[in-house]
Amino acid sequence: MLLKGKAHKFGDDINTDYIISGKYKFKTLDMDELARHVMEDLDPDFYHKIAPGDFIVAGRNFGCGSSREQAPLAIKHARISAVLAKSFARIFYRNAINTGLPVVECDTDQIDPGDELEVDLKAGLITNRTKATTLPIKPLPPVMIKILNDGGLVAHFRKHGGFRLEEEKE
Repeated sequence: MLLKGKAHKFGDDINTDYIISGKYKFKTLDMDELARHVMEDLDPDFYHKIAPGDFIVAGRNFGCGSSREQAPLAIKHARISAVLAKSFARIFYRNAINTGLPVVECDTDQIDPGDELEVDLKAGLITNRTKATTLPIKPLPPVMIKILNDGGLVAHFRKHGGFRLEEEKE
């Protein structure tokens, strides 16, 4: 899975209320509407700055706070291709994979806002096209890549009639 886009950088401890403010969760369940408000408490113009395929890049503990599944779903519906961070809150990480949003743990110190990136989840490599550098990442397990390729855990179950751990021949 190869992802390409521009970096939009944030700091440490980005909680789920920063990702999608709680004030919207009772107003609508329309994920496309929620996507228009992603990260707006930190950057009111964020939705208008992003293009399909771009990345959210952050520091430590991304997605801390409540266990709201709307947070990764809103990011995904904003057409962000992945979140790159030094670390993730455990429940956010699981919710992201389950909803089909790639999350990548890596050293984000060498990524600046606006850098053009390519992320190869299978090979475990980020290429920073702006700086002509590469960053290693721990490759995701094949089953996680399958879940992401299928669009999330529910879609994966539907496609395969349940959960499959064994490798399929490609």
